[in-house]
Amino acid sequence: MRRITKMLAIMIVVSIVLVACGKKDAAGVVKDLDKVVNKLESYQGTGVMTLYTGDKPQEYRVEVWYQNPSFYRIALTNAEKDVTQIVLRNEQGVYVLTPSLNKSFRFQSDWPENQGQVYLYQTLVRSILSDGARQFASDKENYVFEVAANYNTHALVRQKIWLDKENYAPKQVQVSDSQAKVVVEVKFDSFNFDTKFENNSFDMQHNLDMAAEDAKGTLLEVDENGMLVEKLPDSSSEDPVSGTIAEGEEGAASGTAPALTDSFGVIVPTYLPDGVAYQDDKVVEGEERIMVLQRYNGTYQFTLTETRSPDRTASTVTGEIVDMGFTFGFLSGDDLRTLTWTTDGLEFRITSEDLPVSEMVKIAASMQDQTGK
Repeated sequence: MRRITKMLAIMIVVSIVLVACGKKDAAGVVKDLDKVVNKLESYQGTGVMTLYTGDKPQEYRVEVWYQNPSFYRIALTNAEKDVTQIVLRNEQGVYVLTPSLNKSFRFQSDWPENQGQVYLYQTLVRSILSDGARQFASDKENYVFEVAANYNTHALVRQKIWLDKENYAPKQVQVSDSQAKVVVEVKFDSFNFDTKFENNSFDMQHNLDMAAEDAKGTLLEVDENGMLVEKLPDSSSEDPVSGTIAEGEEGAASGTAPALTDSFGVIVPTYLPDGVAYQDDKVVEGEERIMVLQRYNGTYQFTLTETRSPDRTASTVTGEIVDMGFTFGFLSGDDLRTLTWTTDGLEFRITSEDLPVSEMVKIAASMQDQTGK
């Protein structure tokens, strides 16, 4: 009897030790994450973001910097085209920089506080903390959470987040739609807390100048087909599209997608919302640039315009910054809303009274893999 009692006592002690030294449960990890995010001073991470929204996956290199209390620098580089766009937040405001075109846009915005970002540590941790129905698992190296997606689009419903067991750094994120299909995936190859940044790391002009230097002395412009090409910064060139199309010239007939003209590469969306169809298009020549207008009708009505990006180095934009995954755009207007973005030296606008912003972004994403060909 004594032997059995002694063995039971030993087993109880061993069980207590195993529990104390064993794996953390969800509550313990969540408690730790709350402390980590509240004490954040800075971090720097790099990785690859893949979008599965078009005909083929689109990969982007992502570099993200953060410095307490609210300085951010996110650089998105298209892996295929090697074109970088930077979003920057400092004391002066929020900027979107396109170094290849030597352009900057300044926003009056509290971004990213007003919308989540899949590559920002704060967004990921807060989505874990706020979801009372979170699912938790662990493997050899990571804690894995599956929680509700908290982004400004109804298309993204759930997300799965892998965190390093040693320091809770993010390792991987998968964001899925209502059909459980992965739409966005981020894989971090490095992530370091308490990074020491230089005093000018978040300065707008410094970032624009440094990114232009990395371009090795080349600038990008649009050729006669509306496509992005390189040129030497000191070379002279004539306006590639001026005076080639008569003002108000009609495009393709109603019900047929617009054809490519000899002087402007028209990009047509491969995705349209259910019940929406192409109506017609028109090419309009202005004093400085040519604009192609495409109209769509049905469940929603909207106009899609494409033009060469205007020759301006800096401007202040009134509206809301929109993270479109492949680039940053801005949303303006109240009843009549316009989403504007620039890619491959072309400026696009979707204008509508009833088209949801999430649908605007999906239409824009379907055009992305056609540009720059």
